[in-house]
Parts: sequence; structure tokens; C-alpha cells
Amino acid sequence: MNAIRLIPRNGVLLFLAAISSLVFPLQTSAQTEGDYVYNVTLLWAAPGHFTDLVETLRESFEMTEAAGDVAPFWIRHSQGDHWDFMLIYPIGSFASYYSSARVHQRNGAWMINSGRDLTDRLERFTSYTEEWYARSVDLDEMKRRFDGMGMFHIEMFAGLPGKRSDLIEQRRMENRYYEYLNRQQNVIFIRASGSNWDSMTIGFHESLESFAAAGNRYTEDEQNEAARAAGFEDVNQLSPYLRSLLSYHNDTIGVRAN
Repeated sequence: MNAIRLIPRNGVLLFLAAISSLVFPLQTSAQTEGDYVYNVTLLWAAPGHFTDLVETLRESFEMTEAAGDVAPFWIRHSQGDHWDFMLIYPIGSFASYYSSARVHQRNGAWMINSGRDLTDRLERFTSYTEEWYARSVDLDEMKRRFDGMGMFHIEMFAGLPGKRSDLIEQRRMENRYYEYLNRQQNVIFIRASGSNWDSMTIGFHESLESFAAAGNRYTEDEQNEAARAAGFEDVNQLSPYLRSLLSYHNDTIGVRAN
């Protein structure tokens, strides 16, 4: 099916081109998947301008709300991948986000002098930007997941050719494994357009300590039983099966940014 590739410029997302993009069917609980669109933006600060970027991002969130949009969920890198910040902007749907009324309001905020100055500073203080659009849980559920959480386990996946639908199903299987053990399931993001990632999952945790302790409450027999119920041979096959489906992936620990 056709999807729209979107590229940010001067604070406003513009239509660039229609491209072919595979969007996988949604088959699991609305608590882990959905059809709500998010713009996931990864930012690297320009050398010597980390603090400048932080301050400018705070200003940009105020401008985002003044333009009638929702400020992003904001995660700061701690360990793993090379980005400094992940911004998860709620879009809703492409049709509503790019309705004439919302585009007019957005342009009215970003195209005035203060908006142009803010855009210029964001460009100067950022060395690299990566954009990705994905479907996931609705906004209320995403807010609930982020509420009170201080640590995020973020995994981003690009599947092998012919294996992308299997990759999405593996993420669902792993959530079924967590569900069987009465552990909180990850939120699954599925590609709509943009960068080359096919899927992303985020695990939400109060702290690094709670994340590390989560898997230590169960015996090996309990974990094997849960893995088989989820469709794996045993618990030791969760990671090898996932890796057999991947072209590449990033695994990152993030913390709440303020």
C-alpha cells in the first residue's frame, strides 16, 4: 500500500513523496499495539552544544503546543545507541495532522520570527536527525505507560527481507511470554513510513534496579513454561529466534529527560 514519507523542515513537516511501505496488521491487545501514529525523532547534539540543544528543545515543545500539537514524550540516552534524545511526537493520523486547519495553525506559529529563530537554533545545535513514523497504542495509553517511569528499554529492529512479518510476530510472542508471567508487556511500534526501522519496542520501568530484577523472580521451569505457551521452544530460544530475523538492531537504555 502507499504511505507518505515525511521530512521536517523549518519546524513544519512537509509532504515529500508517496512511497511504498508495508504496514503490518494489528493482532494483539490495544494495550501493546494500536493504529495511533507517532513521529519518532532521534537527535544527536552538535559538539559543544548539548546544553544549548536541551534548552532549545524545551522552547520548541512550548512552540509545538502553541501550534496546536501535542508536546513529545522525551527520553534521554543512557547506554547503548549513539543518539542523545528520542522525541516521540503524537500525530494521531496523517489525515488529521495535515488537515488544512491544523496546517494553517502550525504555520502561523512556526513561520513567525520567533518560530524561524527557534528552527534555526535547533538546526545549529543538532549534528544529526533521524525521523521515523510508526503506529502504536493510543495517546491515553502512552501517557499511562510513561507516567511515573524513569527508565526505558528501547529496542529498534530492521528485519531481513522476507522476514519482517515474522519479526513483528516475534515481538508479539515475547509479549505473550511476559503476559504469561504476569509481567508488564512492551509497547510495540510498527513502521508507517520514514526511516528503515520495521519495529520498535519500549519497556517501561521505574528504575534500572526494577528492570534488572524483573526477570529474576521466576524459576527456569516457570520461564520455560511461559516460553512454550508463547510459541517458543524454551526460554533460551527467545533471543536466538529474534536474531535469526534481523538485518540489524539497536538496543538502548534511556531515562526520563527533564
